[in-house]
Amino acid sequence: MDPVLIGEILAGLMFFGIIGFLMLGFPVAFSLAGVSLMFGAVGMWFGIFDPSNFGSLANRYIGFMTNEVLVAVPLFIFMGVLLERSRIAEQLLITMGKLFGNMSGGLGISVILVGALLAASTGVVGATVVTMGLISLPAMLRSGYDPKLACGVICASGTLGQIVPPSTVLIFMGDILTGINAQVQMAKGNFAPTPVSVGDLFAGALIPSLMLVLLYLSWVILKAIFDPKSCPATPVPEEEKKGLVKEVIVALIPPLTLIVAVLGSILGGIATPTEASSVGAVGAMILAASRKRLSFGVLREAVISTAAITSMVFIILFGASVFSIVFRLMGGENLVHEFLTNLPGGVAGAILVVMAIMFCLGFILDTFEIIFIVLPIT
Repeated sequence: MDPVLIGEILAGLMFFGIIGFLMLGFPVAFSLAGVSLMFGAVGMWFGIFDPSNFGSLANRYIGFMTNEVLVAVPLFIFMGVLLERSRIAEQLLITMGKLFGNMSGGLGISVILVGALLAASTGVVGATVVTMGLISLPAMLRSGYDPKLACGVICASGTLGQIVPPSTVLIFMGDILTGINAQVQMAKGNFAPTPVSVGDLFAGALIPSLMLVLLYLSWVILKAIFDPKSCPATPVPEEEKKGLVKEVIVALIPPLTLIVAVLGSILGGIATPTEASSVGAVGAMILAASRKRLSFGVLREAVISTAAITSMVFIILFGASVFSIVFRLMGGENLVHEFLTNLPGGVAGAILVVMAIMFCLGFILDTFEIIFIVLPIT
């Protein structure tokens, strides 16, 4: 049997094998690495995979740990965790709820706006979703909101951190795309390729993220117009309206200041994402201290949470590296290339298929796992 065909069959089986292990509930990082090692052993038995290729993993892992761009990841995570501990989100939700409470759908609008502000302030999805769910879901249900609408608004706005800069997902995408872009350009004969930076991705994601926020707001407004019972108004007592403007300004200044300091410095070319992330981490500490919520205990919890989240993300990256090596050397990359180039519709058709695959993978995988698996092979 043709060794190339055997390799392509094993590569395809390996991909679906990983999906199967994930659906059984196995951890992502260990599923990626474990299944890849098993199929690598099978490939060795067929004589189509050389185990010495695993020797490149050490250099790759060292490259991850010494990559200056990826230093921004734990710093942005620390910023998000510390902001969550300082209860800025809680104050924002309460204040915005008062501001829009008198109109139908006001609480939903408040949740979306606060989700966008938190996403632009933290770049972390988990902290945003948990914070908004704990604070806003009980309030929305008490106000008579349709549970499906309330949960949908919170989940959708909470995950804006995946696309709204400075997103940790975009940082990893920028690092991966830098190498992929260089390989593609050199294959086309361009030996001086224009690099794809994280700042470019931040700038490119800004308009789509704003459009997404506007679409979420439009949906809630339409629900309020055509189905007001699903999102009733929450009247604010007259005594709470006094000084509301000042309260809104005080609640908005901290996150807006942090957004300008972090995102503005990146898009303005003043600082790199790594430098801006350190500014954001220090800014989060200053904001927490200004609210008298910065203590040794809070700082210790934030550091431990940051280390745990960062470790989980990087372990997935390490597992994805094993998968990438085995899949590529077995001919899986060529198989994917042939599949995408032979699709009807050309580039547009290939993009639609990749988007459909990523949509389906979203049911069982997180964004980090999807980009670590899909980007290197497409």
